[in-house]
Amino acid sequence: MTGARPGRAAGRLLVVVLGVLAVLALAGPAAAHVGGDAAGSDFDGRVTSVRPAVPGVSVRVLQFGDALEVVNSTAVEVTVPGYSDEPYLRIGPDGVWRNAVSPATYINLDRYGRVSLPPGADPQGEPEWVQVSTEPQYTWHDHRTHWMSEGQLPPAVAADPAHPHTVFDWTVPMRHGDTAVTVRGELTWEPPPSPLLVWTLYAALFAAVAAAGLAARTPGPLRWALGAGAAAALWHAAATPEPPVTVSSHAAALVSALLPAVTAALVAVFGAAAARRGRGVVTGLAALVLGWLLLVQGLPDVDVLWSARVAGAGPAVLARVAVAVLVAGGAGLVVAGLGAVRRFRDPARTQPAPVRSHQRYKGS
Repeated sequence: MTGARPGRAAGRLLVVVLGVLAVLALAGPAAAHVGGDAAGSDFDGRVTSVRPAVPGVSVRVLQFGDALEVVNSTAVEVTVPGYSDEPYLRIGPDGVWRNAVSPATYINLDRYGRVSLPPGADPQGEPEWVQVSTEPQYTWHDHRTHWMSEGQLPPAVAADPAHPHTVFDWTVPMRHGDTAVTVRGELTWEPPPSPLLVWTLYAALFAAVAAAGLAARTPGPLRWALGAGAAAALWHAAATPEPPVTVSSHAAALVSALLPAVTAALVAVFGAAAARRGRGVVTGLAALVLGWLLLVQGLPDVDVLWSARVAGAGPAVLARVAVAVLVAGGAGLVVAGLGAVRRFRDPARTQPAPVRSHQRYKGS
């Protein structure tokens, strides 16, 4: 039994070390959506034209049509009216000012405009400008660019949900100084992946990874599962899309996403090295911690698995595969790790008493 104690102590130490790494990874879990927004949707919005084009002013649609972003690096203000053509926003060199009297100020607080307007909200009232940013850029939820009926598909989509549709074309008026600017765009819809195919593939992935620890005779198969998990974590982080400028820079978003991904890769390397040496218990512990890390990174983006559109840089299919490995593969690694720790535990604790002791007993 004395030989088993160092092994148990090493196992406890490994759990502590990997646990610390896992806690550190929580400081910046990777997510394809930056700022807590959805990572997948069947809707998508885009800007089709800005007329006239104004050098130094950029407009883009974010979050599948749910938000509008304006960046104005010129010395002239860009003004945006509300839904009743009242003054709503001023975006200029001294920052962003929002009209506290505009009904749009309050309607835009909710995705579906379900708010009660305060008594002072009046599109005909004298503007009351409140500074909401010191930077010449702003992102807001604009109801002109997205579908407003919760739980109800657009009529054309409901009539033919098997094919893509243009839901509507939209227009948002603006002014750059004295120049009228018209931003035009479109909202589209695409059918999501087949649920039967999707869940069958994810169930098969979970079962295959779990079997690497529950049924394999050696820790070798777990090494490949660890490698696939690390690759998915790194790709998922590298594919982080450019966030709204009001939330973060793209470089900062990538660094934040890469921290937990690199931690996951280090755990995978550690576990793979243990598997090559035939150390099944250590490999199982690494798989357990890596599985948890992958789940932490993948669960915030799980909606990409059943959505037509994916928020992320690079091909959508790779984003889906990465999240599938993070979620289904991560859960499989947790199960596989528990199974491997149990199956490859210290032989000294499972073997029968030494033969020599039995022979000594018979001779006496």
